[in-house]
Amino acid sequence: SIDNIMELDDSLMEKYLEGEKISMKEISQYLKKGIMENKILPVLCGSAINQIGIEELLDFIINFMPSSDELPPLKGKNSNGEEIERERKADGPLSGIVFKTIFDPFIGRVSYLRIFSGKLLSNSVLFNSTKNKKERIGQLLKLIGKKQEPVSEAIAGEFVAIPKISAETFDTFSDPNDVIIYPPPALPEGALSLSIAPKVKGTEDKLGNAIGRILEEDPTIKIFRDNETGETIISGMGELHLDVTINKFKNKFGVEVKKGIPKIAYKETITKSANAEGKYKRQTGGRGQYGHCFIKVEPLPRGAGFEFVDKIVGGVIPRNFIPSVEKGVRQAMQKGVLANYPIVDIKVTLYDGSYHPVDSSDIAFQIAGSMALQKAVKEAGLILLEPIVNVEIRVPQEFVGDIIGSINAKRGKVLDMIPSGSTHIIKAQVPLAEMANYTTELRSITSGRGSYTMEFSHYQEVPPHIAQKIIEERKKEKEGKE
Repeated sequence: SIDNIMELDDSLMEKYLEGEKISMKEISQYLKKGIMENKILPVLCGSAINQIGIEELLDFIINFMPSSDELPPLKGKNSNGEEIERERKADGPLSGIVFKTIFDPFIGRVSYLRIFSGKLLSNSVLFNSTKNKKERIGQLLKLIGKKQEPVSEAIAGEFVAIPKISAETFDTFSDPNDVIIYPPPALPEGALSLSIAPKVKGTEDKLGNAIGRILEEDPTIKIFRDNETGETIISGMGELHLDVTINKFKNKFGVEVKKGIPKIAYKETITKSANAEGKYKRQTGGRGQYGHCFIKVEPLPRGAGFEFVDKIVGGVIPRNFIPSVEKGVRQAMQKGVLANYPIVDIKVTLYDGSYHPVDSSDIAFQIAGSMALQKAVKEAGLILLEPIVNVEIRVPQEFVGDIIGSINAKRGKVLDMIPSGSTHIIKAQVPLAEMANYTTELRSITSGRGSYTMEFSHYQEVPPHIAQKIIEERKKEKEGKE
């Protein structure tokens, strides 16, 4: 507001309070000053998709944002790792960063550069100080919308594009005789995640190539494989960000993907000890198969993983078959019993068994170990575990009550509430399964004024009535595949 601008200067405020006329030139001058000093944060409304407010934004940048030579020196490090500063002067040593990478269907890889100091010439040698390597560059291109205009040079404060160079986003380039490396910006963590998979079988390689290019084009996108569920997960800043990125797979890279809510990596564990026998015997004419073992299963503390103890004495199972039993046990644990989720936090003790001098084999003892494990855990009080996440939510004070209500409705537990000016920070622990679409829910509750982060904390038991639903859904899913 005008009041905010008036507060930047005492004499201006005095004129304002006395009712004197203040010119637009003065208002513009102090607005720009306030932005440069980080005392005013301008907010402009518009819609890139609907082409609303784009020209107004560009005009605002030209008129009120500081030019390169009005900004303070940049900080970076030299080749010895020492802190240095670089003046933003066109007559100084060359420096800048690659701030964006795109893949043009006709040109191929195009790198966007911002020159911080000095001058860069077309058809010269570029020194990548981040990678400590030189490469020859071709024609510099000035970008005006979708048009590309060749230019002979670019100086401090200018942006240019260079086709087909190997530099990556946020790499620094500089004068090799006056090296500087600028720190990459801190990137925000993804606020929303989806699972993605190719719509058409046989396009997995094409999807893999597209993922590599998208990650280069947009460093705020994260794409990774969840080893627990086997899904490919994409994370971004919100629904629109992910929608634009997913459309890019099809429109730019020619591969269609289907999206979904990421699966939850449930696990199984036991609550008491149990013993079981596993015996595998098969005779099919000629050499048969024989493996026989007794095991005891015991629960371990949450997060302890797996422990295998060999207590075989007297050679009742030959030493070379002990690893076979363990392998079979591990395979059965990975498949699970209750709902086909991996079994964790369990101690397995192999204490007895028998063998046949001819028919016993590695595979027979693997099968015996697997059979014994499945029998034992069924008698050991199997339960389902779910991942719990630490959630930190920042909201204006008036929404605190609604947020606490939403956490309670999600089986969550509020751990702490910290006032921070007009904002409250709410720390809680919530089952990950309850956090699907929370970005949308939080935006709805707070009218877009809330934000949150979350990270994995631990696993804990799923309440029995919810566990039963998960087991039934898992069973239906398995039947559908068959």
